[in-house]
Amino acid sequence: MNVVIGASSGMGAAVARLLADRGPLLLADRDGDGADIVACDITRPEDVAAVVRSVDELGALVVTAGLSPSMAGGRDIYAVNLVALERVLRAFEPTLRPGSAAVCFASMAAHLMPLPPGVGSVLDEPSSPAFFDDLAAAGIDVDDPSTAYAYSKAGVLRLVRRLAGTWGTKGARLLSLSPGIIDTGMGRLEASNEPMMEAMVRGSAIGRQADPDEVAAVAVFLTSEQASFMTGTDVLVDGGAVAAMVPPTP
Repeated sequence: MNVVIGASSGMGAAVARLLADRGPLLLADRDGDGADIVACDITRPEDVAAVVRSVDELGALVVTAGLSPSMAGGRDIYAVNLVALERVLRAFEPTLRPGSAAVCFASMAAHLMPLPPGVGSVLDEPSSPAFFDDLAAAGIDVDDPSTAYAYSKAGVLRLVRRLAGTWGTKGARLLSLSPGIIDTGMGRLEASNEPMMEAMVRGSAIGRQADPDEVAAVAVFLTSEQASFMTGTDVLVDGGAVAAMVPPTP
């Protein structure tokens, strides 16, 4: 069984279209309509458990569900982008088999904002009851949406590295994918609130936004046998935007 969480729009819908011919496909989203898409709020453990119960053996799992800075406050962004994502990955572990592969959507923002000292170790424990207190103790404003977005996505990269070994013992693979600026509803919302994004697009090597299918195709490739030696790493799909902004290390 292949699963896409966040499938009702944007990147999730694009991934679902491209996975449709690869066998049985379960689509889930917080805004599920009860017909083609199962309702699943990943911050609700019971919703996640219900999706997992529908899966005997996992083929591909792609999780695009997430919140951007214009959509919520900082704590909610951490709760969805990182805390809930760890819960999803842990919940699917009993369904893993040789050949299972998951891709978690991160963001190029994770490559642009270095983590302050001590923050990485906090991001590595998103299920801790003291998670937000520990972030605050490390000097992070947990209510700031922009910081929460970048750091939660950095946490996704770290989560994938940490859990790849566990998945590997079952013959499964786990990766993250960091998109750049994509022409989706979420992308347009962020661009309307952040004028700097237009300059980032113009300054990138390709000089344009991505079509959703361009990024979805990479996610689908990563879950395929053609990517069978890839796991525990992040794939940056940003049209060269980060390369244009972050100089090489001397």
